[in-house]
Amino acid sequence: MNSSQMQRAIGASGIQASAVGLGTWAIGGWMWGGTDEQASIRAIEASIEAGLSLIDTAPAYGLGRSEEIVGKAIKGKRDKVVIATKCGLNWHSGKGNHFFDQDGKPVHRYLGADGIAYEVEQSLKRLGTEHIDLYITHWQDPTTPIAETVAALEKLKAAGKIRAIGASNVNAEELKQYVAAGQLDAIQERYSMIDREIEGTLLPITQSNNVATLSYSSLALGLLTGSIDPGRAFSGDDQRKDNPRFSASNRHKVTALKQTIQPIADQHKASMAQIVIAWTLAQPGITFALCGARNPEQALDNARAGEIRLGSGELAAIDKAIASHLTQLDA
Repeated sequence: MNSSQMQRAIGASGIQASAVGLGTWAIGGWMWGGTDEQASIRAIEASIEAGLSLIDTAPAYGLGRSEEIVGKAIKGKRDKVVIATKCGLNWHSGKGNHFFDQDGKPVHRYLGADGIAYEVEQSLKRLGTEHIDLYITHWQDPTTPIAETVAALEKLKAAGKIRAIGASNVNAEELKQYVAAGQLDAIQERYSMIDREIEGTLLPITQSNNVATLSYSSLALGLLTGSIDPGRAFSGDDQRKDNPRFSASNRHKVTALKQTIQPIADQHKASMAQIVIAWTLAQPGITFALCGARNPEQALDNARAGEIRLGSGELAAIDKAIASHLTQLDA
C-alpha cells in the first residue's frame, strides 16, 4: 500500500480504505459510449498499484459487466482491495418499481429480502470473491420497508457474505430510518463543487451517527477536470450529450475557475482534477471521493490526489473561486 495515500474508516465497520476510490460506472460502458475491457483492467490494476484500495462497482453498470471486469482485475489481489458493490436494481424478477430499461431489459428498484439474497450471490460470482466489503442499496425501493431491507442485509453480514452496510441515493427521512434500523456504515451520494445539497440535509445526520460518506460524481461527470474543451461534442449513449451541465457557457465558467486556482495547482504540481478531488476530501463529512478512470493514466492522476493536503488558506481561496465562477451554472 502506498503509505502517502490517505486512509479513512468506513463508519464503525472496522474497515479502512483509501480516501480516493475508483468508481467503475464508466467501465461498465452503459451511458458512457461502450467500454474497452483490457484498458479498464489496466486502469484497475494501476489504481491498486498506486495505493487505491477502495473500488466501487454495481450490477447495474452494464448489467453485470462492470463487476465482471473488476473481478478479472482483482484476481490474485483480493487482499489489497476493499470492494463496494450494490443491490436493489434488478432485471431478473419484475418486482418493485420499474426504473429504466437497459439493453432492452426492464430494471426495477427492489430491496425485498428475496431480491437481496439472490443479488448478493450473483455479485459474489461475478466478482470472484467470497465476501463483499461494503454492500450498498443502490436506489431506494418505496415498495419495501427499510427495516426489512436492513434485516436482510444484517443476515448477510452474520453469514460473512458482506462486512459493512451502506445506502445510496437516500433522502434525510430514509437515512434516519436506516440509522434507526441497524448499523449503517456508509452512504454514497452525489457531491461535488457544484452539487452541495447534502451539506444541509444528509451530512449533519451522518456526522452525528458515525456514518461515512462516499461522494460520487466528484468531478461532475468530468466537467470539473477543466479538460473538456468548450467545442467538444459527445456522441452515442454518452449521458453528457444532451446534459445542460455541459453547455459551452458552463465549460467556459469551469475554465475561468481553473485559471483562478491554477497557482494552487502549480504549488502542488497538480492538475485541476487533482485539486478538485483534494478539495472534496477536505470538506466536513466527506470521507471518500469516488473517481472514474478508463485507462491507467486517468487512474494514476486520480491516485495522486489522495496524496495532496490543502492548507486552510488554499481551501479558503478555492471556496472564493467557486463562489465567483460556479454559482450561476446552467442546470
